[in-house]
Amino acid sequence: MRITCPYCGPRDVAEFTYLGDGTLRRPDPATLTLRPIPAVVPRPDVIAIGSSTGGPQALFEVLAHLKQGVTQPILITQHMPATFTTILAEHITRQCGLDAKEAKDGEPVVERRCYIAPGDFHMLVTQRAGHNVIQLTKDPPENFCRPAVDPMMRSLVRSYGGRKILACILTGMGQDGMKGCTEVVNNGGMLIGQDEASSVVWGMPGAVAQAGLCSVILPLKEIGPTIRKYASRAAA
Repeated sequence: MRITCPYCGPRDVAEFTYLGDGTLRRPDPATLTLRPIPAVVPRPDVIAIGSSTGGPQALFEVLAHLKQGVTQPILITQHMPATFTTILAEHITRQCGLDAKEAKDGEPVVERRCYIAPGDFHMLVTQRAGHNVIQLTKDPPENFCRPAVDPMMRSLVRSYGGRKILACILTGMGQDGMKGCTEVVNNGGMLIGQDEASSVVWGMPGAVAQAGLCSVILPLKEIGPTIRKYASRAAA
């Protein structure tokens, strides 16, 4: 059976749950393994968010909590076609009070700015002359998507070193973000996942949750305050 994602097109149902055997069983939340949270969590240098189906409304909810007390750059890959990502950035600015822009190739990554991956481009961060800058690529789609979350996460590990990355996976079909977030947490970063009950589709967050990559799995309304808590703490 196939379902059509409004951003990525037709997809196999088996991808959405990431159960491995292609079935549609609902996982028991009690069986999910959380990564331990260190006694001292370092203040992150960057916040990275991935989302797909249901993502825009989830982003508005999360980002509304980040206007005060959060100075880190926020990088967002939302599965969305070209032109719509410009509109998404405008809505985030208007509804959440953040300086949100569709990312441009070569621009520096600076504090207090929210970068949205443009439709049909992967958004990466690379270092030039010792500074982190945006790199947009037309590399092949990953997980049937361009932009995709995985390449963004991988690039952040290379640019920021992993330990001070705070990543979040919100509602969405498929498993995009799982491989990239594996690199983030294996290099010392922290991952927050959205819970099943509050997700429109528990595909992407379900994949990272069932892979044991999340330190916390939260309802949507608790994610923004939790990001702010970790982002606004004193540097460690």
